[in-house]
Amino acid sequence: MTQKTRSRSRAARLALLIAVPVLALTTACGGAESSDEGVASVSNAPSTDQTKDGAGSSKGGGAQGKSAFYDAQMKFVQCMRKKITKDYPAPKLSGYLDWTKINKLQEEMGNNDVAKAGRGNACVSEMRKAMSLEPPRDTQKDYESMLAHAKCMRAHGVSKFTNPKLQDGNVLPGGDPNPASPEIERDSPAYQQAEQACKDKLLDGLDGMQ
Repeated sequence: MTQKTRSRSRAARLALLIAVPVLALTTACGGAESSDEGVASVSNAPSTDQTKDGAGSSKGGGAQGKSAFYDAQMKFVQCMRKKITKDYPAPKLSGYLDWTKINKLQEEMGNNDVAKAGRGNACVSEMRKAMSLEPPRDTQKDYESMLAHAKCMRAHGVSKFTNPKLQDGNVLPGGDPNPASPEIERDSPAYQQAEQACKDKLLDGLDGMQ
């Protein structure tokens, strides 16, 4: 996968998550400081708990919310299969899209047709519906997950990988210190090895966020 394709893939993931209130995202997803400071606290983090599969749980509504999210994502997937490609992958059981498979499909197709809501925003209404039904996330846990991932990436040789930041109760993803003019070679063998080694540090739904 080329650097250009990888950048488009990351942009696509961000586009699918821009409606999530606890993540304040920039189009480039980077620029955070790279210190190894301890985990900060989030005073206004949601009170719901987040499981490893990324689905929030709340009193009386967690399971129902997760099911609705999955069903909405399936409708989005079905739209993509009908209008873009029959090979568009199903969502994970958590309801989140499987970006490993989507990126592989995009690479095989050699174009950007499966990014965002599909070529020409063919499935944009289904995409927005799914985003609106994502279960509540735990801001503190999302931050801790991204911080652990950033530290892991540096420990595996990607020294410029920056930490995420907390700002006004939102998470600003880490990653490349200069997204406008990337300093990290994401296509290098060293980066790809680090990415593979550290992928489990990210909670479901955060893959590709930094």
